[in-house]
Amino acid sequence: MDLMETLIVVLHVVIAVALVGLVLIQQGKGADAGAAFGGGASQTVFGSQGSGSFLTRFTTFLAIAFFVTSFSLAIFAKQRAEVAGEVGIPMVQESTPAATDPASETDGRQSDLPGLE
Repeated sequence: MDLMETLIVVLHVVIAVALVGLVLIQQGKGADAGAAFGGGASQTVFGSQGSGSFLTRFTTFLAIAFFVTSFSLAIFAKQRAEVAGEVGIPMVQESTPAATDPASETDGRQSDLPGLE
């Protein structure tokens, strides 16, 4: 694994963990009803509406970065598969039977299966 691929894998994992953390931090849509009646808006760092838009924008940015790193890792995997294909995988070659008469293929035996006589 080369350096660039390693850096992208590390960045991908960090983004994934941060994305999970941001999603768990955010409040659901049902929590807005409590905030409408003054429930804790003065205790937030970003104000009553600021944290929602900041967290939403940052989550969107991380999601886009996650997709970009996923796509780049897919490109690396494709290149690695093409290189492995060029090396060559040993193929099993089937031996062709000697030229025989089709009537002698059964060796004079009848099949035990119905319909195959």
